Amino acid sequence: MRSSPDFTPPTRIDDQPELGEIKINHAVVASIARLAALHVKGVASVGGGLADGLSELFSKRESESRGVRVIEEASGAYALELRIAVYFGAEIGRTAYEAQMAVRRQVIAMTGNDVSRVDIIIEGVRLPASDANRSEANDEAWPDAPATD
Repeated sequence: MRSSPDFTPPTRIDDQPELGEIKINHAVVASIARLAALHVKGVASVGGGLADGLSELFSKRESESRGVRVIEEASGAYALELRIAVYFGAEIGRTAYEAQMAVRRQVIAMTGNDVSRVDIIIEGVRLPASDANRSEANDEAWPDAPATD
């Protein structure tokens, strides 16, 4: 199929400078990254560690961006850092890699900006809720030891 000489490619929405600029707040990008990571199998939570708790106290950051740091580079690409906890039994390397890919894919898809890097910091390991309840029940099943004094 040949294109005609007067064919012009369709205009992308972000190629129309006469309409003005579109800026995306870093809290929105952080929210996208956080939600994308939470959808990865094996990821228990994003943020919530000691560093996030302290920074939230002093900077009044929103809980939606907790555990995610966004840096916009001069080129317009995002560099992201996520602090996550994984479920006990999850393969940490694979879970972190899948979180990197999911976050990168979702941020690019929703913002149209490139993502230069997604750094994942594993801050903890958690039991799934059903296992945590089971271990608490087992702890209560143990009888109190008699005092030997």
